[in-house]
Amino acid sequence: MAERNISNKELALRTGMNPRSISRLKTRRRLTRIDEETLNLLCEALNCQPGDLMVYEKDENL
Repeated sequence: MAERNISNKELALRTGMNPRSISRLKTRRRLTRIDEETLNLLCEALNCQPGDLMVYEKDENL
């Protein structure tokens, strides 16, 4: 979002998602699940690939 100068509100308009949902996705340190539809909406709105949005970090507690 920062690279494309897109605000939470603008991304919410582009995806049809609630701005609070966008904010939660950005602030959570760890996602337990993201559905395919949400991932598709984000990738389309930001013109990116899923790997541009997520980074794998090994959970040392498992």
